[in-house]
Formats: sequence, C-alpha cells, structure tokens
Amino acid sequence: MTNGEGIHRTVSALRTALAGKPMVRFDAPRLVGPTPQAGRVIERIESHGKHVETVWDDNVVLHTHLRMTGSWHVYRQGEQWHKPHHQMAVAIEVDGWVAVCFNAPTVETYRTPDKRRHPGMGRLGPDLCQPATDLGGVVNLLLSYRDGAAPIGEVLLDQRVMSGVGNVHRCEVLWAQELSPFARVDALSEHDAVGIVNTAATMLRANLARSNRCTTAVYGRNGQRCRRCGETIDSRPLGQHGRILYWCRGCQNHLSPQQAARSDETPTDPHPAAQIYLASLPWNR
Repeated sequence: MTNGEGIHRTVSALRTALAGKPMVRFDAPRLVGPTPQAGRVIERIESHGKHVETVWDDNVVLHTHLRMTGSWHVYRQGEQWHKPHHQMAVAIEVDGWVAVCFNAPTVETYRTPDKRRHPGMGRLGPDLCQPATDLGGVVNLLLSYRDGAAPIGEVLLDQRVMSGVGNVHRCEVLWAQELSPFARVDALSEHDAVGIVNTAATMLRANLARSNRCTTAVYGRNGQRCRRCGETIDSRPLGQHGRILYWCRGCQNHLSPQQAARSDETPTDPHPAAQIYLASLPWNR
C-alpha cells in the first residue's frame, strides 16, 4: 500500500525518468484500451489520490488506480526489479529508464476529449508521416484555415489540417522556422506555409524509425539557452487543452504580434526582465 506522500514522491520520480522522452517500449498484459505507441513522447504524469495518469503527446492517457495493492517503481535499464515479473501490470521503457507498475487493479487507456475529433467537426487531415501525402494540399489547408485569427501554435495541433503533428513537433517546427507561435494564421505567406509543412513532414519522417527523438531544440528546455541565439527558452500553456508550448523569445520573432504592435513604440523599461514581464501581461499577449 502506498500513502499519499509516497505517491507524490513516486510521481516525481516518474516525471524525472519519463517526461519529455520518446517511449521505447510499452507492455501491459491486461490493458483495457488503445496501446501507446513506441516513439510517442511522454508529456506529463499526474496523480489524483491513488490514481496515476501518464499522458503522451498524441493525447493517449494511461490511467492506473493503485488502490491498496498497486505501486510504481523506477529502475535504470538493466537493473533488477524488486518484485517478480508476474506481478507487473505496466512497464514503460525510455532511454536509460524503465518504470514498472506492480499489482494495480485498474490499467486502462483513453484519449483526452478533443472536439476536433468529432465527426461533425470534419475528418482528419493528411498524414505527414506518409511519403505519398500531397504536401501542397496541406499548404492550402493551412492557408485557408477558417479562423484566421487563430495563432499558428494552436493551428499546428488541429488534426484537420495535418495529422501526426503532436506537441513536440509543434514546438520544434516553429523554432526551425523562426516563427512566433502567436502569429495569426492569416498572416502567413505561401512561403511561410510551405516552410512549415515541409519542415514538419521532414521531422516526422526522420523520427519514424528512431527510438530517440532527433529534434530537441526547444521542447522541454524551459530556462535553458537557445542553441541558435543564446536567449532563454520560455514556456506557456497554449491551446484548448493547455499543452505546454516551448519557444525562444530571442529568435522566434517572425510575424510576432507583439513586435508588430510595438514597432513604433519606445519600451517603458529597457531592462530585459521587465520586458519579459510586460510581454506576459494579458493585454500584451
């Protein structure tokens, strides 16, 4: 039996080992629901009482209810487990670590609600992972997006435009294009749209055969230096489900609404920390 304090410590260890990393292997002999796929990135791990939820970047959620018998353990790859294999309910492996849940009575997966998946909202867009996909058609879908005021950082997760792009690639594509995630989609030129679609397709296809993600310029690097300009990587929830966006304020300036609004203004306070604070105010977003 695991008490509340113990669950918090366990979830903290799970986050340290798993969060922000692509999954190498998933095993759950009595799983109810869709199986999480290798290569998908574990975005967050949360607990509510004895309920533990692991969330991947494609909106798949693993729910384990520990009740009186269940427990999660974290091991380094190759380390001997403290309980016998037949008591395993779930095993999640990433590079360097294996998280194992033993004796959990409830092991199930589901997808988080997303109104864009409802049949009434339209079908899924072209799959960028498929070599036969017409990328020109995806460019047209992006340029004709019905809500022109929507920020590109949200539109990239709309599966009606292009399917297969999760939160990780959203962040990496925008960084690669030096594009502000808050740029209005109707401000994109055809050149911008072509760059976004081609970069997203290239990244997704390059990662298909890899167990380790090869695009990690900004995702999960909040507070670290940008590898291109040296500015600090920032993060903020963005979109319907509050997925964490990572971006660089220093070099992702293309089509930035803030820069356009302030192009003729003199900053009220030249200190960089003050500018970051002022930019985060609701009326300046």
